[in-house]
Amino acid sequence: MEMEPKPLDKSSVDCLTQNIYFEARNQPVEGQFAVAEVVINRTKDPDFPDNICKVIKQKTKNNCQFSWYCDGKKDVMVEEEAIALATYIAISVLENPTNITKGAKYYHADYVSPNWGKEKTVTIGDHVFYT
Repeated sequence: MEMEPKPLDKSSVDCLTQNIYFEARNQPVEGQFAVAEVVINRTKDPDFPDNICKVIKQKTKNNCQFSWYCDGKKDVMVEEEAIALATYIAISVLENPTNITKGAKYYHADYVSPNWGKEKTVTIGDHVFYT
């Protein structure tokens, strides 16, 4: 007996769409998938919340996990094509998880040099991904 697919949670799709849009709309499509994948990977790790929106909105002492969320700018998505692509990617990753980052839970732009001590997995566009 086949099970019915679980319906997607609208808030998860919306939060993931925003994160892809604000973090990666200037990246190649593969890089946008990779950013979405990092959020999904974090929900599976006990060091992070198990909810997509909570992962994206998570704050540390002085920072947010995703810079756009605390940058003080109005979070308004205006680029229609980028919104459509980010929404498509969010739904795709939620329905069929990918592994193009090889399990990465962190990333940064290639012009930044954090002292994380994490293991690099892949570079896509100008983002470097780590486990």
